[in-house]
Amino acid sequence: MGGVLVELGPTTELLVGDRLPPEQFWERWLTSEVVRDFESGHCSVEEFGQRLVDELGLSITADDFIARFSGWPKGLFDGAEELVASINDGIEIAVLSNTNALHWENQVDHERVKALFDRLFLSFELGLAKPDAVIFEEVLAQLDVPASEVVFLDDNQANVDGACSVGIDAALTKGIDQARSALAERGLLTDPSSNRA
Repeated sequence: MGGVLVELGPTTELLVGDRLPPEQFWERWLTSEVVRDFESGHCSVEEFGQRLVDELGLSITADDFIARFSGWPKGLFDGAEELVASINDGIEIAVLSNTNALHWENQVDHERVKALFDRLFLSFELGLAKPDAVIFEEVLAQLDVPASEVVFLDDNQANVDGACSVGIDAALTKGIDQARSALAERGLLTDPSSNRA
């Protein structure tokens, strides 16, 4: 969801006054035990804020970090709703997102985001997180379809690799244009001109 259909703010927005380069931030974020705990629903927002500030050695307070973190999702990318609406009829559209109750319930465009999907698979509700194979296996079990019939788009290569490890057709896409291209290549869009590879 984030980075594919929903725009996230720059890391500098979270780290004002700190000099952690974006690539280092993302590497540490994606491998952080506290981030995994929070996004799989195993710790409170207060514990998450304090542990993350300590882990990253940030110069801001936990409360300040949480205030910034709350506003990190900026809403749907322009064209996100139109892209989802252009997916061929009869295809079930689901979201599998590493997210948390704070972002899911309070994000900009919350109701519009929810309305895009037939099914919601949210890490904090499942108690699991990408890129672990087990979360993809759980989603496949709930969808009751073979992995080969699922197309998964994500803006993080580790998550794409996790999906591929269980046989899902997965593609790395960042933003609407890349997502549209990946869907078009697979013949999944109603606009015939978009389905040409």
